[in-house]
Amino acid sequence: MPDESIRTAVANWGPRFTAQGVDPNDFQRVTAPLERWEDWLAAWSANADAHAELALAAEEAGATSTAGESWLRAALSYHFAKFVWMVDLGLHRETAEKTVDAHRRALTHLDPTAERLEIPFDGGTVHGNLRVPADAGRPPLVLLVPGLDSTKEEFFHVEEIFLRRRMATFSMEGPGQGETGYTTSIRPDYEVAVAPVLDELGTRDEFGKVGLLGVSLGGYYAARAAAFEPRVTAVCVSGGPYDYGEIVPKRPPHSRATFMHHSGATTEEETFANARALSLAGVAEHIAQPLLVVFGKQDRLVPWEQAARLAEEAPASTFWLFEDGNHVCMNITYRWRLQAADWLAAQLGAFDV
Repeated sequence: MPDESIRTAVANWGPRFTAQGVDPNDFQRVTAPLERWEDWLAAWSANADAHAELALAAEEAGATSTAGESWLRAALSYHFAKFVWMVDLGLHRETAEKTVDAHRRALTHLDPTAERLEIPFDGGTVHGNLRVPADAGRPPLVLLVPGLDSTKEEFFHVEEIFLRRRMATFSMEGPGQGETGYTTSIRPDYEVAVAPVLDELGTRDEFGKVGLLGVSLGGYYAARAAAFEPRVTAVCVSGGPYDYGEIVPKRPPHSRATFMHHSGATTEEETFANARALSLAGVAEHIAQPLLVVFGKQDRLVPWEQAARLAEEAPASTFWLFEDGNHVCMNITYRWRLQAADWLAAQLGAFDV
């Protein structure tokens, strides 16, 4: 009988695993026998190791596409091994580094033009992966913003959607996220990470208009950044909160522990105080750009009324509320991901709309 942490992880995030590229058979095979949350990381890491072995064998045989796809599956399994697993922070960090390495190897084979960037910002370094469509002239640029427990390595298939529409992507990690989170903690003013990214990429004069796509807590980050960053032309948020302080006390224990760690808190009181700082009150009305708010009414992690409040207060918003959608509408990505990419393409002047 699985414990409560395993049950809630499967119920809350199961569709996310497969939507992001985990094989459904892997998901069933790894999670079905698990009974203790303590064993989660080891089980998913073993699955990742199996894919890494396939990748190495493919590399030796010169099968580069197979190697790349196998490394990508390995990276996702390492990522989901540790994503909200805070039982042993040493193992968490070790597995996070395996995620980064496997994903780097995947991009070497699947998109040799992908570029890893490290951009200094106030108190840290933004880590991210830049991908540019071939022969696209001066394409629009979409910054992909992860949430509390997601990282740049989770965005490969989302990047592909934008690349096919002749838009460049930069999957980034800001304060408290992924590699950037090794030396920084979550902070409410996410624009401090977006601004230096735009400074750096703007010096190249390679890109046209800029858009943001933020998922889960990244929806808050993207909305907040747009309010203070006029170089952003359009924004899409999916599953994003309006007031995180209202949510964190009701989250499952492993989710609360994840926020505590990434926000630099050491007590429950500090955790809740840090969460209360993440609010769009007094901010949403300053989002002048076109804003697309995507939300699922069956979201178990963020109440849909928070999305409705953001859509109501932002002056140029469009609200897509799906009655059967879960958190970030991961169970119905075919009903919003492609369509949101089309919406951003239209706002940013991409070629294939």
